[in-house]
Amino acid sequence: MKRIILSSVAAIAIAGWAYGAQAQGKVTLRVADSLPAGHIISDTSTKPWIELVQKLSNGRIEIQYYPAEQMGKAKDLLQLTQAGMIDVGYVGPSYISEKMPLSAVAELPGSFSSTCQVMSAYWELAGREGGYLYEHEFKPNKIRPLFIAALPPYQAVLGGSAHVASAADLAGKKLRASGGAQDLTLHKLGMVPVRMAPPEIYEAMSRGTTDGTLLSFVSVESYKLADITKSATTGQNFGTVMVTYSISDAKWRGLPKEVQEILKSAGDQITRSACQNFDAQETAATERLKAQGVKFVTFGKEDQDKIDAATSQVALDWAKALDQRGKPGTATLEAFRAALAKNK
Repeated sequence: MKRIILSSVAAIAIAGWAYGAQAQGKVTLRVADSLPAGHIISDTSTKPWIELVQKLSNGRIEIQYYPAEQMGKAKDLLQLTQAGMIDVGYVGPSYISEKMPLSAVAELPGSFSSTCQVMSAYWELAGREGGYLYEHEFKPNKIRPLFIAALPPYQAVLGGSAHVASAADLAGKKLRASGGAQDLTLHKLGMVPVRMAPPEIYEAMSRGTTDGTLLSFVSVESYKLADITKSATTGQNFGTVMVTYSISDAKWRGLPKEVQEILKSAGDQITRSACQNFDAQETAATERLKAQGVKFVTFGKEDQDKIDAATSQVALDWAKALDQRGKPGTATLEAFRAALAKNK
């Protein structure tokens, strides 16, 4: 990945502003999300972003961090951000698909090979004014993303009640999904999506209420599911979940220009460095699960061809459904695929 280099004008502005920071009042930002302590996103993206913002501002920007739904449920954080109850909110498009349907394009199955590819493509379209998703999704919601995170390609993670040796064995399995594109994927492959908050997955799998979940392996560890995971697919891409940490336009306009430049710089750097960490940690998590006895299932060519055909159709169906609702689904899919091609 290319290193982010500040323009000379921005660098000078930040340096000059930070030099005099001690003589000025602090800017305090309240950041809230729904992630539990130790979650890979908070450890790899959120906390490093907070530290970088404070470093670049020489301590003038103070971040008050409220994790684990202290300020509200995941589905409510967009509204709380828009209303000014919090300054920077964890906005997961899949939790609010009725308000941000286009962002699900980044969660479609089979479209990317790594976390860096999908995050770079999404950031290109959403991270700046003029970007396709910024103009069509964030601007209408009166927010702007400061940084983003996506997890490695999701696998089918199964508990003790599920035995899978082929793609056909997935049919009828009840798997937790986060909504949006994941629901479409499971339906297309003959599975049953079950909507629930991540903290509820453990109990549902333990009791056999669900057969498993769609997750990356780093999330299996984040949600303490390793001890009840018996098998999992490998080499698949059942999509992912894209999350943004966004600020309201009203709050943004009220910040000094120098603060805005620091937040932009920190967002660029963290978005690009975190993706590499996510990919590396996924590899390490895979090895740890293997060592704990989790059985990994690799499908043969015939099964894989069926899955690839199904996931490709999911993307087309997703775009068509949005077109029929008067939303630019096909145009969004084309813009995202072009961005993916540029960020291989």
